[in-house]
Amino acid sequence: MDVNDDMTGPKRRSAHWFAAEGRSGMLYRSWMRNQGFGPEVFDGRPVIGIASTWSELAPCNSHLDRVADAVKRGVWQAGGFPLVFPVPATGETLMRPTAMLYRNMLAMAAEELIRANPLDGVVLLSGCDKTTPGLLMGAASVDLPAVMVTGGPMLNGKFQGRDVGSGTHVWKFEAEIKAGRMTVEEGYAAEGCMARSNGHCMTMGTASTMACMAEALGMQLPGSATWPAVDMRRMEVAQEAGKRIVDMVEQDLRPSAILTREAFENAIRTNAAIGGSTNAIIHLTALAGRLGVDLHLDDFDALVRDVPTIVDLMPSGRFLMEDFCYAGGLPVVMRQLDEAGLLHSGAVTVTGRAVGENVADAECWNTEVIRPMAEPLLPSGTGTAILRGNLCPNGAVIKQSAASPSLMHHEGRALVFDSPEAYHAVCDDEDLDVTPDDVLVIRGAGPKGYPGMPEVANVPLPAKLLREGVGDMVRISDGRMSGTGFGTVVLHVSPEAAVGGPLALVRTGDRIELDVPARRLTLHVDDEELDRRRAEWSPPATDEAGGYRWLYREHVLQAEEGVDFGFLRGSRGSEVPRESH
Repeated sequence: MDVNDDMTGPKRRSAHWFAAEGRSGMLYRSWMRNQGFGPEVFDGRPVIGIASTWSELAPCNSHLDRVADAVKRGVWQAGGFPLVFPVPATGETLMRPTAMLYRNMLAMAAEELIRANPLDGVVLLSGCDKTTPGLLMGAASVDLPAVMVTGGPMLNGKFQGRDVGSGTHVWKFEAEIKAGRMTVEEGYAAEGCMARSNGHCMTMGTASTMACMAEALGMQLPGSATWPAVDMRRMEVAQEAGKRIVDMVEQDLRPSAILTREAFENAIRTNAAIGGSTNAIIHLTALAGRLGVDLHLDDFDALVRDVPTIVDLMPSGRFLMEDFCYAGGLPVVMRQLDEAGLLHSGAVTVTGRAVGENVADAECWNTEVIRPMAEPLLPSGTGTAILRGNLCPNGAVIKQSAASPSLMHHEGRALVFDSPEAYHAVCDDEDLDVTPDDVLVIRGAGPKGYPGMPEVANVPLPAKLLREGVGDMVRISDGRMSGTGFGTVVLHVSPEAAVGGPLALVRTGDRIELDVPARRLTLHVDDEELDRRRAEWSPPATDEAGGYRWLYREHVLQAEEGVDFGFLRGSRGSEVPRESH
């Protein structure tokens, strides 16, 4: 057979390598055999890549080597040939200045490695925040059969007899220490109590949210988003995914058939129901851009107005991911959405069945954790809100469920800082001129400005106000907030300050009005004065003359477009590359 003829050649991509004749085929097969594979693996069976973000520098993902072994068992069982390969591990917990700077690099590396190698399908192993969307973005741009396996959350944190949540209690304990209500020694003890097993954050932070989004989109097996990392059912799910990907290759079931507009609408509504992270907005928008799905920022407001928050998890509620799992997990939430007419039940998933079929028999085992739609944690219309106004002409985001109701309509004096560092340098100063009614403005934290749009928007309150018992203030930023965070924080202000957006023109003493019910964010400065300030403004200097950060700043899109690189949007397909020998 002529393996180089796309019209008459073999059905499988991998055969262009392993069924090749002559020198090329001999090279491809012989070098694989130095790993101990016998010649039978080149018999035409599906070759399955396992894209792993395992790394000890990404603590949330440090167990994915064992998850990969479980996936491999499933691939072998189903008659496939599994091969693990590494892709960048973008762990938010350690990377500076932010893992978000490298999400697009992960997506690019995953895409190119999948396309360049003899793969017929791929299993995507993720954990920490950016690894899930990065792998989905890369896989979508290749469009070979793919299934996601997330690494699962940690076990519930336990400290002084109560449950504590990773991330969420970091912010709380920091405030307690600053206010003098907790000792530094107690803080050290709490660190080990929050992170007591393998896995990602067990709050409904970004990692848990994006695992749920992968399942809601149909790219992860039903019920698999919530099993704890150290629960052996996590390994069972991984093994099942290995079996399933072989069938998906046989069925030619690709991401483009799953990740439709309907799938994204399902994910957006599911995110509202679970009280998910605002970061899902950026990641889903970026993923939609890879597939050509028409998705806009305002969809994240309009689609959720009829959706109550029914999952009682930190940071919006009381419980943690382990509790959510044992209550029935995401299938219960999606079944309730379906029964309320809020789910596109016919959307196809990696199971080959419609999502409505997948969740039809889901049962809730704890109605405190997953509440009935009629008795929600928070009523409809209290999820993510998209704001517009002269301070954010291209949009801004606020997570209402994590904010204070008393601040949903607030006007105050702006207290402006050109960087997070500038704020942190004075926030503990007893002489800082600040009141609880002020609006803290933290700029220079956007995609280009930081760079990478870090999770620094929910800055701690000034220490002197914490000691007075103040629990919240309005904060506004062009940066992001951790999904584990909370507070009345306006995020993703666009255009960002670094490109001359209106946020760059705000001065201390200006009046800012936040009106969440009206979806408005207004800087009360007249247009003539803003024009004068704009004429005086100059962009911040950068010292990057090359390298990845230069590439990032040159090509990154703004928040409302998903912070992807413009040149990576769209799908470039899975065509077999030219011969290498």
